Amino acid sequence: MRNSLKLLAGTALALTLSGQAIAGDWFPYNAQQVQPAFAADGQTSEVSYTPLAKASKSWDICVSFPHMKDAYWLGVDYGVADEAKRLGVKMNLVEAGGYTGLTKQISQIEDCVANGADAVVIGAISYDGLNNLVSEITKKGVPVIDVVNGMSSKDISAKSLVSFYTMGFETGAYLAKKHPSGSDPVKVGWFPGPAGAGWVEAAHKGFMEAVKGSAVVVLEPKFGDTGKEAQLKLVEDVLQSNPDVRYLAGTAVTAEAAQGVIRERGLKGKVDLLAFYMTPGVYTGIKRGFILAAPADSMVIQGRIAIDQAVRVLEKKDYIKHVGPKIFVVDPSNINDVSQTNILPPDGYKPVFNVK
Repeated sequence: MRNSLKLLAGTALALTLSGQAIAGDWFPYNAQQVQPAFAADGQTSEVSYTPLAKASKSWDICVSFPHMKDAYWLGVDYGVADEAKRLGVKMNLVEAGGYTGLTKQISQIEDCVANGADAVVIGAISYDGLNNLVSEITKKGVPVIDVVNGMSSKDISAKSLVSFYTMGFETGAYLAKKHPSGSDPVKVGWFPGPAGAGWVEAAHKGFMEAVKGSAVVVLEPKFGDTGKEAQLKLVEDVLQSNPDVRYLAGTAVTAEAAQGVIRERGLKGKVDLLAFYMTPGVYTGIKRGFILAAPADSMVIQGRIAIDQAVRVLEKKDYIKHVGPKIFVVDPSNINDVSQTNILPPDGYKPVFNVK
């Protein structure tokens, strides 16, 4: 590793969780690098991530998301759009409408490349389903950055993401600590998200391993699309068939949707909610006492880093191949000390699909 990369990853002072940041000074950011890059069992080390000051030219970067149906992807959108503006590059974002839209995502990315994209940033619908496409794209000299969800392709240039295994594990560990082995068993409804998505499988594995040996009894996992209606139906089904359930844990959409049901049925304090990632709705739910806890993966920063990685690859500059923001759990004990700036989009933020 060359000296300039060591400087990038090394000595700059990381922001504290309570530190204030605006678009121009979000960095350096407390992050974790995985080595060897792309390895599922790679070792993590702490780094302070610092992006380029400006791009050398107005590169055209295509960004593909699974959907824009929830605030999580809105946060990633804020990250990619704002960082594109800061670096002075073009950004065109497409979204496939949901996790059933793999064919649409592939077609949208093909169109992006055909229209002259210099690089592609992909939030993948499927862990394995885009591998042939990625191979075709990279053979044309167009680098691919894997953001948030994870892909198994070895042809990508970089990953900007956190371990959803760790996100799931931290959520399960939170419950296991509250209900250790030997205490009274508690039932947990578990809603990992859409079956087959890489991030879902990873979070599911982490959650299940974290509660192993504790008094936490996980009901049969309920997989499903992260649309609010789909998650709400799954929640209602679990509450109906398991009146003694103590916790509902799962996607941010699950926790957000379940709040209303818990209120309506007078279950506040009897059934607690957890999400394994953060959104504005989850953040507000924790503040108001309706959601117990959630790990924060700083999705805004994941989007920012992905754009910076794309520019670095295009300009043949040093870059960290596999990196993501450091994960921390937010609950009532620290909610008032955590700055929203980098873990969530600004209040009232509207989707941005183009930066020119």
